[in-house]
Amino acid sequence: GNMSFADICFTSTTVPKMLVNIQTQSKMITFAGCLTQIFFFIAFGCLDNLLLTMTAYDRFVAICYPLHYTVIMNPRLCGLLVLGSWCISVMGSLLETLTILRLSFCTNMEIPHFFCDPSEVLKLACSDTFINNIVMYFVTIVLGVFPLCGILFSYSQIFSSVLRVSSARGQHKAFSTCGSHLTVVSLFYGTGLGVYLSSAVTPPSRTSLAASVMYTMVTPM
Repeated sequence: GNMSFADICFTSTTVPKMLVNIQTQSKMITFAGCLTQIFFFIAFGCLDNLLLTMTAYDRFVAICYPLHYTVIMNPRLCGLLVLGSWCISVMGSLLETLTILRLSFCTNMEIPHFFCDPSEVLKLACSDTFINNIVMYFVTIVLGVFPLCGILFSYSQIFSSVLRVSSARGQHKAFSTCGSHLTVVSLFYGTGLGVYLSSAVTPPSRTSLAASVMYTMVTPM
């Protein structure tokens, strides 16, 4: 339920404004509107990351410790994991958004994207962005890289456990349980990290914009 809600909000942050821009042929957005979009984009994007990590842990417990599943993944732990994900996501988003407020921008700046991408907005600042870059990399590592490492660790344990299953039917059942989640993780992290790593060294291209569409619209859908 939380994953569905986060995905709906994540797409609602960028898609409605983009559709209005297409319909009206006007690509204007106010500074306040841009900051609001950045806040919710980071918050729900990070929430997606953390919930995908929690889902990977859930799969790990279900497949590697099936007899202990109901004891380990009890309602209290699930509630704490979800609450912690929400709090960490909002705090990380606030940290990035508030540091943007200290920057100065010239008027009528053009963002080469279909939404207010934080990394592209920072490139347009007229003041020093050193602190902002440190904060952005810190948030990316804590709320992006660490969850990805947790997902990879969970699936390494899952695969080693599944390969020890003697029956082909048991292996197929275990892999089918993880298939959809692993597909979303691959698309979400593959395109998301690709866009942000490439944007650090090169200006956005049609390829990077198409990849942005993948992780902002396709994977949530």
